Amino acid sequence: MDSKSQIHQTSNFAVLSISYEKADAETRSKFAFFDDHIKVFVADIHAQNLGDAFVVSTCNRTEIYTTTPNYLLIAELYCKSINVSLPDFMSFVTILKREEALQHLFRVASGLESQILGDFEIIGQIKNAYHRFKKEKTNANPYLERAINCAIQISKKIKNETGISNGAASMSYAAVHYILNHQSQLSEKNILLLGVGEIGQNTVENLVKHVYKPRIKIANRSSELAEKIAEKYQIPHIAFADFEEELHQTDILIVATGAQKPIINKTHFPNGKETLVIDLSIPNNVEKNITENKNVSLVNVDHLAAQIQQTMSQRKKEIPKAEEIIKLMTKDFLEWEKKRKLAPNIHSFKASLKKIEDYEMHQIHRKHKYVNVDDMQLSDKIIQKITNRFAKYIIDNPWKAEEVSKLMNEILVEMPKNEFNEKH
Repeated sequence: MDSKSQIHQTSNFAVLSISYEKADAETRSKFAFFDDHIKVFVADIHAQNLGDAFVVSTCNRTEIYTTTPNYLLIAELYCKSINVSLPDFMSFVTILKREEALQHLFRVASGLESQILGDFEIIGQIKNAYHRFKKEKTNANPYLERAINCAIQISKKIKNETGISNGAASMSYAAVHYILNHQSQLSEKNILLLGVGEIGQNTVENLVKHVYKPRIKIANRSSELAEKIAEKYQIPHIAFADFEEELHQTDILIVATGAQKPIINKTHFPNGKETLVIDLSIPNNVEKNITENKNVSLVNVDHLAAQIQQTMSQRKKEIPKAEEIIKLMTKDFLEWEKKRKLAPNIHSFKASLKKIEDYEMHQIHRKHKYVNVDDMQLSDKIIQKITNRFAKYIIDNPWKAEEVSKLMNEILVEMPKNEFNEKH
């Protein structure tokens, strides 16, 4: 890849973003991008010599990151690959370019743009999306490689050095968070989850992730779905008809059903066993009268929502720290970018110095028939120091890069041609 195309990649970096902020879930689903679209999309981009692009598509956002000189052509190819109209797509798109696009990538990777502030799952989705696109290409893109690696570093640094991901931030995790904070000897407690829709599945995932060898059973009206979830997480499931019998051995009941009215009431707890009931359903699927049994406690979405609100307040206080990390690492990235743009000038300058060194060493050798190795090593160090000074100068004053390179070429031209040519 020549230096001219590298510069174009850098200056043309852009992102076309459709997210939850401008489009509802139904609209976002129209523009979703799947793995089987990748091969054709990448082939079309390269066939038209449009540079590079990759797509991040999640439940909350679909974003095209590209180094093409014409992002509208990329958008057109994208719409063709997913069979939607370009005007419809563009009506929901936010377009960011150059440094704004770069900072957007870093903010997304850091969970600052997530629907739930501090949600770090997105960085894994970005990595996976980029690697899937790389498989369909023949050449690596240095700019995108560096940008993705920098995004990963920023994400890790923010996660490790701030509290932006602390606490419970989703209803399913809030339930597990509550259990962890209010129950002891969890590995000995029998947990029963009723309902394995989206919230129920997320709750199972969080239980498996955060509780050591949890004793979970699941029940669901649809036994087929219960079997799939049980197989996925390697946990037992029971028939829905056996649910009430199972309650007699249950220490923690989590209800994540979608009934129109309560399906759990005080008659389900006749034996006075100490039981924690967490109702994640809206509307409530557990009657409040279950707490008439003093051994039964109830936590519903209102309790958990207050817990989440407190978490969000704490996370928001961490935003300035996260933004400072992004600011510093963006500065480092832009320094690298400047050096990359000016690399041909820097290499040319160093090559000119080496030619001058070669000429002078040749002169010394002709006169003394010997050149000291220490002198040669010292000369190389001096050349590198001068090159570093030059690099810093043209990075700070990029408009002078061509002028200085031209001056060095003129100096070479002015060197004694006959003697210099004897050496070369």
